[in-house]
Amino acid sequence: MRAVILAGGRGSRLAPYTTVLPKPLMPIGEVPIIEIVIRQLRYFGFKRITLAVGHLSELIDAYLKSRRDRFDGVEIDFAYESQPTGTAGALAGIPGLSETFLAMNGDILTDLDYGKLVEHHRSTGAMLTVAVARRQVKIDFGAVETDHEGWIRAYVEKPELSYCVSMGVYMYEPGSFEHGPRDGYLDFPELVHRLLARGQRVAAYVWDGYWLDIGRPEDLQTANDRFSSMRRELHID
Repeated sequence: MRAVILAGGRGSRLAPYTTVLPKPLMPIGEVPIIEIVIRQLRYFGFKRITLAVGHLSELIDAYLKSRRDRFDGVEIDFAYESQPTGTAGALAGIPGLSETFLAMNGDILTDLDYGKLVEHHRSTGAMLTVAVARRQVKIDFGAVETDHEGWIRAYVEKPELSYCVSMGVYMYEPGSFEHGPRDGYLDFPELVHRLLARGQRVAAYVWDGYWLDIGRPEDLQTANDRFSSMRRELHID
């Protein structure tokens, strides 16, 4: 199966590090994020990996070529963006995505079982499957529920709300992009809205393991703190 790693963002929230180094090359322990992701996908049997790149792409290309021995058995190629086209638009412009494929952000640390994700997607017959993680949000105030006339109907002191949030990992059927432009800008939420509006099935796969979106300096520190104890779960040893 083929996977596409979205690795073209500028990583502005990780500045100033990303002014000289693209976010996929940010080190977790002694290993850049992008190498961890590729080695995980290789473990789960992905034989072809396409990197959608833009910002400082030549550094990513040079690094992966220098580490080619770590990715034995995997074909790695690149799709270059001259300008940002959105999280779904970048996929719509990649040729050859004619079969079921996985797409994911290139800046996440997770012990997700990609094999189970693929099985779930196939079993549901969905056009698109989104891997999701559970998150709780604590509200530090009393929450008031009112009706349309302004009368209070309920009062909950400091409630905790539960959500399923996107992990940035998706299973696509090629028909997904029949509902969006083949060129131009298209973000993932808009693609989901278009699919739902046309009656297409969009599934969720809930993962209760570890997941961290490495978007900020404190996330990068957290990832480094956890890395040494997670190497086996990440399938990179």
